[in-house]
Amino acid sequence: MQTTNSSSVKNSEQGINVIDLLMYFAFRWKWFLLSVLICGGIAWLLYARAPLVYFRSATVIIKDPSNKTSTAGLDRYDNFINKVNVANEILQFRSKKLMREVVRRVHADVSYQVKDGLRYNELYSRSPVAVAFPDVLPGRSFAFTVTPKDSTTVAITDWKGIDEERAYTVKLNDTLMVGNERIVVTATNYYGASWMNVPVRVEKMPLDAMVGYYLGNIGIRQEEDESSILTLSLKDSSPARAEDMLNMLIAVYNEEAVNDKNQVAINTADFINERLIIIESELGGVESDLEAFKRENQIVDISSEAGMYMSESQKYSSDAMELETQLRLANYIKEYLTDPTKETGLIPSNTGISDMNIESQINLYNTAKLKRDRLIDDSSDSNPVVEELNNSLRAMKQNIIRAVDNLIVSLNVKRDDAESRERRAQSRVASIPTKERQMLSIERQQKIKESLYLFLLNRREENALSQAMADNNARVIDSAEGSNAPISPRRNRILLLGVLIGIALPAVACLMILFLDTRVRGRKELEDALSVPFLGEIPLDKEVRKDGKQGSDEDADKGNSIVSEAFRILRTNMSFMAKKDQPMQVITFTSFNEGAGKTFISRNLAMSLVRAKKRVILVDLDIRKGTLSRRFGSHHKGVTNYLADASITVDDIIQHHEHFDVIPSGAVPPNPAELLMDSRLDDLIAELRKRYDYVIADSVPVGIIADAAIANRITDLTVFVVRAGRLDRRQLPDIEKLYVEHKLRNMAVVLNGSEPHRRGYGYGYGYGYGYGYGYGHYGYGYVKKEK
Repeated sequence: MQTTNSSSVKNSEQGINVIDLLMYFAFRWKWFLLSVLICGGIAWLLYARAPLVYFRSATVIIKDPSNKTSTAGLDRYDNFINKVNVANEILQFRSKKLMREVVRRVHADVSYQVKDGLRYNELYSRSPVAVAFPDVLPGRSFAFTVTPKDSTTVAITDWKGIDEERAYTVKLNDTLMVGNERIVVTATNYYGASWMNVPVRVEKMPLDAMVGYYLGNIGIRQEEDESSILTLSLKDSSPARAEDMLNMLIAVYNEEAVNDKNQVAINTADFINERLIIIESELGGVESDLEAFKRENQIVDISSEAGMYMSESQKYSSDAMELETQLRLANYIKEYLTDPTKETGLIPSNTGISDMNIESQINLYNTAKLKRDRLIDDSSDSNPVVEELNNSLRAMKQNIIRAVDNLIVSLNVKRDDAESRERRAQSRVASIPTKERQMLSIERQQKIKESLYLFLLNRREENALSQAMADNNARVIDSAEGSNAPISPRRNRILLLGVLIGIALPAVACLMILFLDTRVRGRKELEDALSVPFLGEIPLDKEVRKDGKQGSDEDADKGNSIVSEAFRILRTNMSFMAKKDQPMQVITFTSFNEGAGKTFISRNLAMSLVRAKKRVILVDLDIRKGTLSRRFGSHHKGVTNYLADASITVDDIIQHHEHFDVIPSGAVPPNPAELLMDSRLDDLIAELRKRYDYVIADSVPVGIIADAAIANRITDLTVFVVRAGRLDRRQLPDIEKLYVEHKLRNMAVVLNGSEPHRRGYGYGYGYGYGYGYGYGHYGYGYVKKEK
């Protein structure tokens, strides 16, 4: 048992030899070649069918007050309108709204393809025809083939996505009605003789699907953490379309940015224009009244005498006029704030009101209002942030209204005070004619209207200037460009991957077979696991294997074949197993299971000994099945007849053949074990020792039945036959146990049916196993095998 344990440890330490593993793979080179051809062919097919993909990129800089030139004196408008955040602009570049507008303008949802070998190439702007879909909804999807026939006619066939199977021949620029869809085919500058009878596949894809496709293929990278320079990149099957998509994306982005910035200025301009129309009408009326008054009263100049008295009155009149102007502006603002029709609009700013606190509140309200509008565009009214901003806006508006009311009250008090002072001053000039006083009143109204009108004109120009200063957000540094070579598919990489997969698949399969196979395959496994003497190995004869068995009725020891040489080696090695005090004449063959090749080795070993000028007899001790006897077609008396009938002599059971003699097994007895225990078996072997140089006994498998152990007393050498590919390696410890416990006399091992290409690799395995044996119809619960 110590030997068994040491052998097990030795085997567990045995690893796989790389050279043997490579030889193991090299023997199966045909499978590797077939796998490489198949996988390489599939890889080439995938490459040939894969569409070409091109790469384009553009570089832009996001403007803000820190990296653009502004006009002196107008910085506060510019900084307020043009201030941007780079991270937010990146998100805006990726917005569906922006990409949907880009796809719609570039018509990227319509594809024009022409077949080139197994691949379809995108034509885009190089297509000979352009197809318009006037009434098709953006979400519709269908395809068809347009084939130019002549200079004015095209054929439309191969419909997909529309319940239509007809082929149409239509004129260019004519409208084709298919179902509920209208289709118009027009010629492009590429339309010519080279495209005649060349089919062009036209595919209308859903707009949102293409938006998702381009959003997935677009890349936006910020060059540095603190930088506002962005690199936009896009992958597409058409390089021209990729360039147009990037350029259009930048253009649409700038348009949206400018429109957003101009929203406050537009609302302010609308308010100023409305007030100018009203003031202009009022000013014209006052001037007409003044003209009529002077004409009726023939007033040309005011007397110098009234100048002194009127100076004081004019001072208070000027104060009252200024207060009246501020009061009117305040009333105008209040009317705008309380007007229900302007509830959702922005509040006009920079109107010239004297209270800067109110101007500041209006600016804060407009900023919050714009922020809320942007959030509504990106989400919905139910957004909690939007609702919070709505509450804040209402509160800010109420504060503005209260501030305006307080201003109106203050202006009214000041105006009343100025007018009362004016009246007291006018009482001093009682000598001034009433007509002149009336004229002054008219002139005062004229000046009020005129100053208000000029003020609004000035504000309108300032507002227009600030609107013109609303610059776009992105400035193009490098327009869309890139290499004309496609970035995908990469032929060498795909083919190399196919070849590597072709090599890996059979390698993995072979390794799985190698490591999952627990059967004994080669001599090395026996030598590593057993301390039993190894006599030799009989290689598998490929010609014989075609017949389905190792061994045939013809002698295997003819000529110089590898099998005949193996038997010569076996014959030579057997001589070293002889003991000094006893010649080695009786050789018994056994195994663990049937089909190991005991009969084949027995017969061919006998033939090898005969060629060495030895007298040899074969004895079939397999008295239950008589495999050796059936090989020689014998139905005569045999071993069982000799053991059961004392009147039968040795000469009665010996059959003489051309090269050696044979003793068949005889009739199948009911008590084979008892017969083999009879002393006549010893007498038989003793007699055969005298007549022959070698007695070769073909016995039964050991461990299944007791026959082999009972008959083993007659042998000088027990050859245990292991059939390569049949015996489980987990049974090797049982063979070692038979040798260590000396259950078989002078035991040695022979490996039968080995394959030379399988030699030299090792396995790792454990001792926990269960297995069974089957051996013909020996009556131990085994099923008889049918021939």
